[in-house]
Amino acid sequence: MVPPDSLFGVIPTWIGVYVASITAFGVAGYFLYRRVFRLVLLGKPANRFDQPMRRLLGALPFIFGQRKVLQRVSIRDRAGLAHFFIFWGFLSFSLSYALFIFGDSLWHPLSGKILTETGLKVFTIYLDVLAALFLLVLSWAAIRRWVFTPSRLKFDLTQKKESAIILALIAMLMIFTLLTEAFYIVGGGTGSHSVAPVGNALASVFSGVSAESANALQAIFWWAHLAIILGFAIYIPLSKHMHLVGAPINFFTRSLEARGTLPTPTDLETAEVFGAHRIQDFTQRQILDGYACAVCGRCTDACPANISGKILSPMHIVENLKEHALETGPGVLAGEDEQSEKPLIGRWIQEEALWDCLTCGACVEECPVGVEHINTIVDMRRYLVMEQAEMPETAMNALLSMEQRGHPWRGTTFTRTDWAEGLDIPLLADHPEAEVLFWVGCTAALEQRSQSVARSMASVLKRAGVDFAILGMEEGCTGDPARRMGNEYLYQIMAQQNIDTLNGYNVKKVVTICPHCFNTIKNEYPHLGGDFEVLHYSEFVAELIANGRIKPLVEINTTLAYHDSCYLGRHNGIYDQPRQIAEAIPGLELVEMSRCRSQGFCCGAGGGHMWVEESRGDRVNHVRTEQYLETEADTVGVSCPFCLQMFEEGIGAKQVQDTRQTKDLLEILDESLG
Repeated sequence: MVPPDSLFGVIPTWIGVYVASITAFGVAGYFLYRRVFRLVLLGKPANRFDQPMRRLLGALPFIFGQRKVLQRVSIRDRAGLAHFFIFWGFLSFSLSYALFIFGDSLWHPLSGKILTETGLKVFTIYLDVLAALFLLVLSWAAIRRWVFTPSRLKFDLTQKKESAIILALIAMLMIFTLLTEAFYIVGGGTGSHSVAPVGNALASVFSGVSAESANALQAIFWWAHLAIILGFAIYIPLSKHMHLVGAPINFFTRSLEARGTLPTPTDLETAEVFGAHRIQDFTQRQILDGYACAVCGRCTDACPANISGKILSPMHIVENLKEHALETGPGVLAGEDEQSEKPLIGRWIQEEALWDCLTCGACVEECPVGVEHINTIVDMRRYLVMEQAEMPETAMNALLSMEQRGHPWRGTTFTRTDWAEGLDIPLLADHPEAEVLFWVGCTAALEQRSQSVARSMASVLKRAGVDFAILGMEEGCTGDPARRMGNEYLYQIMAQQNIDTLNGYNVKKVVTICPHCFNTIKNEYPHLGGDFEVLHYSEFVAELIANGRIKPLVEINTTLAYHDSCYLGRHNGIYDQPRQIAEAIPGLELVEMSRCRSQGFCCGAGGGHMWVEESRGDRVNHVRTEQYLETEADTVGVSCPFCLQMFEEGIGAKQVQDTRQTKDLLEILDESLG
């Protein structure tokens, strides 16, 4: 767009542009500092600036490629494509402002040619067509948001108002762009800026307007266009569109560890407060999450707890932490901390919502702006458990059992070696040079139904000629349930005991049955000095099959729907190996549930909920069982002892146990080996 020569016929345009821009960006910077950065800086440093090149290169696909936005694009859900178009359109017009206002015009002292004449024509035509397409996409977006509104977008009036303002501003930008072009042409403008096809079409509509009037209208629309751009810059830090600034920072400061890894506090002996309930207790990254949040509702829409009728909304967890910071942060900075009178937990975030969380990672998987909800929720659980001793009774019972008996299974009469009776399985104490340590886990050792899986694992290892041993009574709970329920102190005690045991035997390779044990030993024990090669059985056994060390021969004539465990799949990216095991079994037909792989639905046992009763609504495992039954498969296959029990109960509750069954893949494989 060619700018007018002057403002009010007196002030050179370039002076007006610089004054207006400096003023607007100055105001925007003030709001950014007052409403965002000074409050974020109240938090603890997040230490997320190491490996800067890895962070930068890894963030680019998320920022410019909109990878998270596009991951769920389908025929039914095209919102991601629309967002991608709007994002790149926004970047294109931003580039045009730099080129046309500060580069390729000869109307101010700092001008300098960037594009050739041909390049300028091509870019002008591109922007002209883009503006027209923008209006079509915005019309579709408005209809989708206010006529056929998805449930996740039915938020409060403030959010709807902000969305309307942004859509209106963008639409006005496009309209003013086209009208500026049209009246430039009507006023006799020539050269590169007169080749715009849509602008020329509009110019023919206004052909009766005099050149003088056209030039005046061009100036009006050009300045109105600039005013909207600068107004938009000021509005960003005041609205949910702060995510335009927050999301890129989020992606750069993302965790570089496996998704199932919780940060490990190293100051438990000296910490003023355990966990988090004040702004100062959270990390700067956790506070920033609230500003990066696009309030799109994708996380809540995918949350199994929310879907099953619980009050937990991951989106509102991070949003309400931000609102709490806005409400009390200025007072903290002024030395008048009101957080005891205006608490975060109980006022902005309900305890029940924190205990609803399954730590399944569905929210993190779906979030298009890189929010890490689980860390924030677990930090608040730590405060409730370690500072306030407030938790559901069932959680308290499990934690007491872990403290007193070394495992969460109250009431069990089994020891850690009863499952292996008569199987001639060596103990590591008697065979310390064993190639592999088979980590059995509490559930497979102490829960009767799951003991069958441990026996099948031992059988498979023996058939493959693997040199393995178990710890027996020396094996302790990994501490995962304690950690996810908020007792970080108990977790670190249990973890350190296991690490000392493994280091004492110089263990190199660990194979687990339980994805929760796998995730904890592999991803979290290194924080405390426990560095081991850790494999889930699905990885190890799939390799045994691929190498020909075992070969399933007996036909198992069943249709199997495989369920992805959250801590194996979404948290650690292991999707193919369990399916490779299933596909290697003769006669077995593998089918998929509607929610599978990265979109898998939690069985309901994560986050300590194997032992914590659900608060309200439907049981999560019943919802997942319904999804399994929709496949009409004979068997639901799992690779996690928690999932095994949840489906067993779900199938019994649905009263289909005579025609449907739950099996661990190890059990089916062992049977097929004959």
